[in-house]
Amino acid sequence: MIDKELLDRLCCPETKADLVLDGNFLVSVDKVTRRRYRIEDDIPIMLIEESEQLSMDEWKSIMQKHGRPTE
Repeated sequence: MIDKELLDRLCCPETKADLVLDGNFLVSVDKVTRRRYRIEDDIPIMLIEESEQLSMDEWKSIMQKHGRPTE
């Protein structure tokens, strides 16, 4: 599990947007890029080329689940 202190320091390497922890993934709050980064063995893989871009619907669902704005 990712430590809250570490999560507070991490940001999306592409946009510098905040991230939310969603299961074994970190999801950028940036609506344009909608990047999701996986976590393996408690280590976030923060490489843009290994991230995935979520669909708008999936991104909105995750943001709503974590109380983040979607507009």
